Amino acid sequence: MREVILVGLNYRTAPVEVRERISFPEEELNRYLKALHGLPSLVEGFILSTCNRVEICAAARDPVQGINEIKSFLALQHHLSLSEFEDTLYVLQGEELVRHIFRVAASLDSMVVGEPQILGQIKEAYRTAHASGTTGTLLNKLLHKAFFVAKRVRTETSIGNRAVSISFVAVELAKRIFAHVEEREVLIVGAGEMCELAAQHLVREGVKRVLVTNRTWERAMELAERFHGEAIPFSELPNALLQADIVISSTGSPGFVVKREEVSDIIRKRKNSPLFFIDIAVPRDIDPEVNTIDNVYLYDIDDLQEVAEANIKDRLQEAQRAEAIVATEVEKFCRWYESLEVVPTIVSLQEKMEKMREKELAKTLAALPQLSAKERRAMEVLSQAIINKILHGPITQLKKTSHDSEGEAYVDMVKKLFQLDEE
Repeated sequence: MREVILVGLNYRTAPVEVRERISFPEEELNRYLKALHGLPSLVEGFILSTCNRVEICAAARDPVQGINEIKSFLALQHHLSLSEFEDTLYVLQGEELVRHIFRVAASLDSMVVGEPQILGQIKEAYRTAHASGTTGTLLNKLLHKAFFVAKRVRTETSIGNRAVSISFVAVELAKRIFAHVEEREVLIVGAGEMCELAAQHLVREGVKRVLVTNRTWERAMELAERFHGEAIPFSELPNALLQADIVISSTGSPGFVVKREEVSDIIRKRKNSPLFFIDIAVPRDIDPEVNTIDNVYLYDIDDLQEVAEANIKDRLQEAQRAEAIVATEVEKFCRWYESLEVVPTIVSLQEKMEKMREKELAKTLAALPQLSAKERRAMEVLSQAIINKILHGPITQLKKTSHDSEGEAYVDMVKKLFQLDEE
């Protein structure tokens, strides 16, 4: 019987410098899949390669040989010695493998628990493998079941509902203050990475316009072009504050870029229209005293981190519910997998008994030519009834034990007793 095996590494077992050397370029994945499928002991193959993990899952005729072949494949395809990364690899089989695949798809094994990207990455990797013809009965069933589990987790828990990255938290807070962010304008001050990420999320939310200001004009122009916005000279920051509703700042300046007195004057000119500051800079860009002004809202990096950590706790509580869903579905899949050996054994047993019945009945009927058609039919029915009675016990026992530890022993016993392997 073919067995499913998995060899991989992830952010827990390997540093980024190892993961990037073992990763598979998306545009060449088809070629790598074909090479994987050509390994002697493998009959199915699937490759998942993301920034946080590289995993190869396969159905193998010989699992031990298959594991060794996959390890060698990783070394060969990346022009490395196996000794350079073997200690970062994990090998999974059986129930442990199924649980791992389901947990990865449900984002329970992600660096940020509950993040939605991993499911899309698995689906895309599966589409590529399926189109390449490298998946079959086992991997198709396993991966489709993983998608089902991920959907159950998303539907039945709120594991992905709470923002846990600084940039996502900033956007969620902005959406609380402004009911319709698509009607608001965003000002980016500086060029910090988290500042850009927050702006990207707001652009996805459909904000009306993006303004960008930076001490380096070329950098302001570059960011404005990326966000299809408008660059503003840094000297005109006060005027930009008059236009913006949401300000995201990360300049690296040693002192405050925005002071209380300026904001107090600006809020009057804005006729008390709300102004939301997201200060992601360390040291801070915006004077904390602006928070004392009516209709001005300020969150700094510590505020955002505090919200993110609270949301992480909520996600971890939901993750416990998700783990229970995974456990249930792992049991169901393993039952299906264990039954794969039983079904062909039952079919082989029935076919062998039917051939014997037909052969012996034909000999008997040939020796009794005087029998009428009705009598011949009666003998046919009698012989079928006898065979069914004989097979009832073995088949019932095989079905009963197909889901427990004795199943494999009963399959072997029936094969030996009825000499099925000799066929």
